[in-house]
Parts: sequence; C-alpha cells; structure tokens
Amino acid sequence: MTAPFTQPPQYTKSNTPQNRQLTVVVPFFNEEKYIARTLESILAQEHQPDEIILVNNGSTDRSLEICHAFKDKHKDILICVLHDPRPGKTNALETGLRAVNSSYVAFVGADTYYPPHYFALAMRLLTLSDGDLVGTIGIGIQNTPDSLAGHAKRLKGAVAGILLACQCHSGGYGHVFRTSIVRKAGGYSREQWPFALEDHEIVHRMLKHGHIAYHRDLWCKTSDRRSNRKSVSWNWFEVTLYHLTPYALKDWYFYRFLKSRFHQRHVLSAYLRAQPWQSQAEV
Repeated sequence: MTAPFTQPPQYTKSNTPQNRQLTVVVPFFNEEKYIARTLESILAQEHQPDEIILVNNGSTDRSLEICHAFKDKHKDILICVLHDPRPGKTNALETGLRAVNSSYVAFVGADTYYPPHYFALAMRLLTLSDGDLVGTIGIGIQNTPDSLAGHAKRLKGAVAGILLACQCHSGGYGHVFRTSIVRKAGGYSREQWPFALEDHEIVHRMLKHGHIAYHRDLWCKTSDRRSNRKSVSWNWFEVTLYHLTPYALKDWYFYRFLKSRFHQRHVLSAYLRAQPWQSQAEV
C-alpha cells in the first residue's frame, strides 16, 4: 500500500488546484549526488511550475533529507514530498501522477539538469498547438549543448521526432504531458507495464490520443551513468524491430513481443534500483 503524504499540501487562493498550469513530478531513489542540482535547475526556470511533487521510492541515502531541506528552504513554493516504498520507478510515477492537480505535468529525472528555458519552451509548444499535441519530449544530451556532439544529438532527436513521429526518441526524464490525456491513456501502472522502458511504453499509449513534439532547443543534460543500463534495457534486435514496426502493430510489439522477452529476462522496472554504476564509481 502506498504511504500517505509526508505533509498535506497547503493551498492559497492564487494557487488552488483549478488554477494550476504546470506540476513537476520528481521520482527519486538514492540520488543524493544529483538531486540538489536537479531541484535548483527547476527553481531557475523562466516558466516556474505551480507545484513540485517529490516522490521518494524507498531511498536509503541522504536523498530524502536533501528534499526536505529544499522544501524547508523554499516555503514560498508549493512543494509536496510523497513516499512510495514499492520497488520500481513506475510505482513512484503512479503515485506522483495521482497527486497532480494541474493542466500539464512534467516528469523529470532526479539526476538531470534542465536549462532555464526548458519548461517555457515546452509550455509554448503545448499551449500554442491546436489541441492535437498531447505532449513534448526533451532530448537528452551529455555533452555541452553548443558542442559539435551536442548539436548533432539535438538535431538527430528533432529530425527523428519528425520522420518517425509515432515512436519515442528520448527517456522519461523529458516528458511533459497534458494531464487529462496521460490519465485517459491509463497513466503509469505496474499492472499495465511492470518492465523497464516505461518511458517508451507510456508514449506509445499517448500517441493514440495525439501527437508528441520534439524541438532541437528542448534539451536537458543527463548524467553519464545512464549508458550503463544494458542489463535492464532492450538489445539491438529489439531496438531495430521497434523502429521497423509500423504504429498499427506497436500494440503487438509491446504487449506480445517485448513483454514476453522482458518477462523471460526479468527486465523489470524495479531492477533499475540496483544502480550498478555506484560500485564502479567508488572503486
């Protein structure tokens, strides 16, 4: 059973649920080395969120302490700390989404830096659309954005988003969705998809309700540890087939083909908690 709120959210007349535009959800598990920087980058946004929801997924390090210190320091901002001890990011995302009371929701990575224009650009793309745009996805980079590698990664992501519009081209750290649509699509659910790649699977369901936008300037800088996740990810054959499978057959791809293979290999969302990079970094 999901644990209750650490503290109930406090509302003001200018920030009641019906007046909110953007909520940021930050699931975290043992992110003491990264989460402070992530939270500071959220505070530095040109478009400030109306609420920040931090979801502790059973951390055993100082992550929760850092989050409470952040909340105590910024009492002028609506910050809510929730707990979901069930292993797996999907559970934390489900708990965070359940608490959202705004028109749009951004799911961010607790180890990711967001440039000051990030939410402003995402919201501009969403609010200026004709309503068929159900979300935006930020392009994850590891180099500086103006470097040759950074430019190449940003351009590749933007072009892929146009040419292969019915696929996901970035991780869950970059998702900004219309709240009503992500809930209509079923949201995050362990019963629906307990495996890794929950970011691609949720985008597949979102695409049944509209389009997803990418933009070369909608980028965020991810930690370099994300490259070390082979044991909880798909292989080259599964990736290739994902790109080759037409959208009309994507249900078959996810819920028959990939689900069966991930089940056999135990590629579960909860296994991301192992964080194998930590032991390597400390050697």
